[in-house]
Amino acid sequence: MGLWNFITGSGKKVEGKDGKPDAEALKKEVADLGLDAEGLDIAVEDGVVKVSGTPKSQEAKEKIIMAVGNVEGVSGVEDNAGGADPVFHEVKKGDTLWAIATETLGNGARYTEIFEANKPMLSDPDKIYPGQMLRIPQDASA
Repeated sequence: MGLWNFITGSGKKVEGKDGKPDAEALKKEVADLGLDAEGLDIAVEDGVVKVSGTPKSQEAKEKIIMAVGNVEGVSGVEDNAGGADPVFHEVKKGDTLWAIATETLGNGARYTEIFEANKPMLSDPDKIYPGQMLRIPQDASA
């Protein structure tokens, strides 16, 4: 459990009824990405998304946190769902998935694990941007 900060002015544009991301718009975004939010509740309060409940899996929870956090207008995601704390990495200017894999997994050739862990939010391993948060898989083999 924790609070994960995101850069409010970057990410995918998802608008709710008042022009800002709201719970219904974020739930639709999660569904549109094909992510399974069964057992989880998504609420929004002052730009912070609150995820609670019991996730179907650790992977599902982490991907949903990434999906809703990397939305323009979201400043953070409060993780009140069950399971372990996720490991995330904020992309910095000049980062590549290879460099991130070297730093976080100890081997740049493991960049494909990070790419796969962030699908469907990532469609191409070369399309990452500063401020974007990425999920770092913890259950992958070395």
